Amino acid sequence: MYRIDIMTLFPDVVGDMLCESILGRAQERGYIRIECHQIRDYTLNKQRQVDDYPYGGGRGAVMQADPLYQCWKHICDEAGERIHTIYMSPAGKTFDQADARRLRDDYQRLILVCGHYEGIDERFIEECVDEEISIGDFVLTGGEIPAMAVADAVCRLVPGVLSDPSCYENESHWNGMLEAPQYSRPEVWHERTVPSILLSGNHAKVDQWRRKQSILRTRHRRPDLYAQLDLTSKADRKLLRELEEETGEKFL
Repeated sequence: MYRIDIMTLFPDVVGDMLCESILGRAQERGYIRIECHQIRDYTLNKQRQVDDYPYGGGRGAVMQADPLYQCWKHICDEAGERIHTIYMSPAGKTFDQADARRLRDDYQRLILVCGHYEGIDERFIEECVDEEISIGDFVLTGGEIPAMAVADAVCRLVPGVLSDPSCYENESHWNGMLEAPQYSRPEVWHERTVPSILLSGNHAKVDQWRRKQSILRTRHRRPDLYAQLDLTSKADRKLLRELEEETGEKFL
């Protein structure tokens, strides 16, 4: 079983979200377990205070080190070992699909720490945090949304959570490309038709079409990813020539 413990001030909100749909069913079947821990439960303050004014002045408040530490220590003591700990931070490395695969492959259990206010006491980070992760170059009011995003991205890669590895291996970013367009019934909607190749029943041709669309979409929408692609195989060069004929763009 793959397990993620989330340290948060809003455990009910986070827990409810991650217990729905695919992840909820995966927890019921024992493939994964996601536990949320209320940081306020680990403060010695009668008011259950977990924050205070920052040293050196400034606006806002900072989450105190000790409630965070006591919560973190409780989780590790219960596990009988130190657990790989990630602080959801706008100052961290930007999370991507490779990180999701790395966290699934390298660890069987994670702790995700959700900050609030102006952040958390640096001393807790120095003592307990193994890495800091961001989900983008922007700032949110708390770490819960990033933590849910990371938990979802990692857990859906755990064997058994999805019906088959192909469910994620053909998606955007798995192989460095964006996914091809998808279509469903009806065949015609608002006078827009499904590409005829998808109705042909020729699976080899469908696969080629999807590969071409992935190349095209990645080139147009994410030129940074496209620049890193290895499209030197004989099959890919054939597709690139076809794309040149179809679009008038230069691919080779």
